[in-house]
Amino acid sequence: MAKTMADAVFEGGGVKGIGLVGAYSVFEERGYEFANLAGTSAGAIVAGLLAVGYSAEELKRVMQALDYRKFKDEGFLDKLGVLGKGLSIGFEYGIYEGRYFETWFEGLLQAKGITTFGALRNPAGERCPYRLQVVASDVSAQRLLVLPQDLRGFGYDPDSFSIARAVRMSMSIPVFFEPAKLQDSSGSSHYIVDGGVLSNYPIWLLDDDTKPLARAVLGFKLVEPGEREAARGQPAPIRSVKDYLGALAGTMMNAHDNFHISRTRGEWQRTVGIKTVIDEGGKPRYIKATDFDLTVEQGEKLFANGVAAATEFLQSWNFADWRSAHRKSEG
Repeated sequence: MAKTMADAVFEGGGVKGIGLVGAYSVFEERGYEFANLAGTSAGAIVAGLLAVGYSAEELKRVMQALDYRKFKDEGFLDKLGVLGKGLSIGFEYGIYEGRYFETWFEGLLQAKGITTFGALRNPAGERCPYRLQVVASDVSAQRLLVLPQDLRGFGYDPDSFSIARAVRMSMSIPVFFEPAKLQDSSGSSHYIVDGGVLSNYPIWLLDDDTKPLARAVLGFKLVEPGEREAARGQPAPIRSVKDYLGALAGTMMNAHDNFHISRTRGEWQRTVGIKTVIDEGGKPRYIKATDFDLTVEQGEKLFANGVAAATEFLQSWNFADWRSAHRKSEG
């Protein structure tokens, strides 16, 4: 089968990332190969593993075997109950350590023999300096970071920087995970959190509408069922600190891109919209990014949602038609 080259951007979504894998599996089956990849949070995880050579089947096995509860790695304070978690937030700015995730992801990279960004550097002439780019948020400097290239501003060599460390930064959901720390060349510490705080769906990173497109830039996004719009979540009363933190994280990680996407021409036409609601006993259930108790069965249903979304998308997708409609100057 002839290969179809494209670039891809994956939205963040916590445990819902297996839906992104389901959608990608259809593209792989249809002969698509992604030259450049970008993502935020869970999207950075998927993009990172694809960039180092994981196949759809391998990714599915990884996600199926993953016990998300292990991501909730608690430090000493966290083990002291509600009071301890409060102290952890107060002193460490987050509940969970994030070390388990970084070690887990590093092991997956080592299995493919690629652990630093230097191995993913693009040849001269490519529109992106690296095959993989992930988004994080520097709350100390109040700015968005595109990794690895923005690491130069901190005095680091992007080529030698750990991919696992960068993805750990991108997936650090505020308050749930402790921020990653990054020291700049002056010795100042910066606190880095989930890229979704500033851009959860960074399709602009691979196409800012200023340069001609030689190949399609496709997006994989989590949406409401029955309509192609950004997922808003299910309104629910906030009865606990946990409910509040989950709602706060969701608001921060969705509002900016919802505004941007709804007003940008041609974005939805090249976006694979993956439903985040599954059926449980005849009742709809919305899966949240922080549902770390996600079961294997729920994960399978999210994966199937991704497969269905990509199958429907590819029935009508045509890059030449899209470019003619939305990049008239390139026609």
